[in-house]
Amino acid sequence: MKAKHILLDLLDYLELYVSDNERDGRKLSTVDFIGFLNKNIEIASLKRDAISGGKDDFLTDQSVENKISTDISILVSLLFRYAKTYIKKALKGTQINTADEFSFLITLLTYDSLSKQELINIQVMEKTSGIEIINRLIKKGYICQFADETDKRSKRIRITDSGRRELISILPQMNLVAKIIVGKLSKEEQHTLVYLLRKLDDYHNDIFLNQKQAGLEELAGLKELS
Repeated sequence: MKAKHILLDLLDYLELYVSDNERDGRKLSTVDFIGFLNKNIEIASLKRDAISGGKDDFLTDQSVENKISTDISILVSLLFRYAKTYIKKALKGTQINTADEFSFLITLLTYDSLSKQELINIQVMEKTSGIEIINRLIKKGYICQFADETDKRSKRIRITDSGRRELISILPQMNLVAKIIVGKLSKEEQHTLVYLLRKLDDYHNDIFLNQKQAGLEELAGLKELS
């Protein structure tokens, strides 16, 4: 039985749980046992071993919650790097050179047009970097710009027929990338992950749009936002 060691571990924890509760005279329940497991098994520390080699004695003064938060940050960063590797493979041999160029085009495909700043904000990017990508795509003929009818000082952009054709030709490869990225997560796990990531995106997008000048202490809630 391949999972025998897991069952043995659970039995050990069950003995600890029973012992603790018998001593305190509390009633035993499955729900309480699950809570006991969550409290006593430091999943974050086990995961950190895989990331850092396990030599994290300097972090022993941190709470379990802080360790979990740190691991989430590290793992999200690693997942982003994995995705970039797969996207690079998908774009090989095409005229779209970067994941950012693809992202700009796929966004424009879903709008009639956008102002440059609107597109840059949707992509959560600094203005200078966003303008560089827009200019590259204009030069390739994949997007075009035109005057905004309501604001003559502003330019709007839309995807061209050439950009649409190039984008659509890449979609089958990008669909494979999406399939690879979710790995072996079940459909239920994927839905849960989407929910959690959207919740984080809502939180951080508000900071990006409305609190750019705030310091880390303010964003972490250690100081009041002005």
